[in-house]
Amino acid sequence: MEKSSNGNVGFVTLVSIVAAVGGLLFGYDTSVISGAIGFIQTKFGFGNAMQGWVVSCLMIGAIIGAAFAGFLSDRLGRKKMLIAAGLLFTIGSISSAVASNITIFVTARIIGGIGIGVSSTLVPLYIAEIAPSKHRGRLVSLNQLAVVIGISAIYFVNRAIVNAGSQTWDINYSWRWMFGCGLIPGILFVILLFLVPESPRWLHKKGLEKKSFTILEKINGTQQAKKELEDMKKSIQKETSGSLSLLFKSGYRTALLIGVVLAILQQVTGINAIMYYAPEIFKKVGVGTNASFTETIIVGLVNFVFTIVSLWLIDKAGRKTLLVIGAAVMTVSLAVVGFEFNAAHPNGTLILIFILLFVAAFAVSFGPIVWLVIAEIFPTSIRGRATAIASVALWLADYVVSQFFPVLLGKTGASMTFYIFAILGVVAFIFSLTVVRETKGKTLEEIETDWLKS
Repeated sequence: MEKSSNGNVGFVTLVSIVAAVGGLLFGYDTSVISGAIGFIQTKFGFGNAMQGWVVSCLMIGAIIGAAFAGFLSDRLGRKKMLIAAGLLFTIGSISSAVASNITIFVTARIIGGIGIGVSSTLVPLYIAEIAPSKHRGRLVSLNQLAVVIGISAIYFVNRAIVNAGSQTWDINYSWRWMFGCGLIPGILFVILLFLVPESPRWLHKKGLEKKSFTILEKINGTQQAKKELEDMKKSIQKETSGSLSLLFKSGYRTALLIGVVLAILQQVTGINAIMYYAPEIFKKVGVGTNASFTETIIVGLVNFVFTIVSLWLIDKAGRKTLLVIGAAVMTVSLAVVGFEFNAAHPNGTLILIFILLFVAAFAVSFGPIVWLVIAEIFPTSIRGRATAIASVALWLADYVVSQFFPVLLGKTGASMTFYIFAILGVVAFIFSLTVVRETKGKTLEEIETDWLKS
């Protein structure tokens, strides 16, 4: 591809796609459990509480990975840590597939989870640091699209594997194949990462100005590269230290609040309860195993289609507008699902429709935008560690939801469970409307300066 004075959009798009394969690993590994959990539970014989732990143990690993990802990426670089994430995911996939008991399985899931925690934190951050401001929204959102592709792909993989043998075969072997197939994207991710450059902002922070400028020039063109390099210098001069205490300065405190609260709200409104337990939810309204897997595939396809829609909208409508509208539609959808589950004879078709509406609204709002906002609102000198704080909050919330959802479903019923999610949807709507700020079209350095003015 030729480099012009206006930069090379094709190059940065290819680099972003390579990085976004980490999102595919994220989607694959978090959702593969939805098709496997029933067979694993039968194979090893455990109850609802243990079911929650088997599903949520991945998040323990993700919390660990996210906690260390920021610090290590600020020291070693974004690229090296992403390669490490791919290797951990691959090890976790193989080990899960060959596990001879539930303890080994859980340990393998935690190892894979560490890789997922690292990649979920650093992929959007890396793309945000390399992307031109006018394309940053849709390029960072490629990560969420890859997550959704991973989720959708595993639904098809799970269904194909389930249909390949008898019920006895499913219990003993199908879930092993579900996890083992993760080896393919894991190895692909590691290989492709050797072909992409390091983050230019990380290079500049480490004093490698010439290398940083070379990458910026290839992405943005000479004139814009010079401007961004100058903005980086000014930004670093303003920051007296690279310690996390910077986040507690006036202005940056708001950035930290927005990052952490949005991360939590993304999870506690119920998206991963639906993604992880979709087949079990549909069984609640009386559909069989094959039908529940088919309806789960429909959920994945809707998620995929509307994530593509978000790529088109995110740099046009803006972050805040989509969050507000998305939260409103999500809340109404959850309330209707809760109401239907409370009926004497729940309408399975209506429940499916409003779950799909919820997923569609999430896919154009809280799905991609939360990761984007977390990646772009923090100062350059501590972006890795600050992003890690928000990512840890997100994975902690994910852990709580996935651990206690089956227990909550069993004790209070589906209706009350979805009503709780709807109430939290109201909180998400109010917070997005009153606290979140718009960052559309601004460079990372301009966003940083805006915080200091507030």
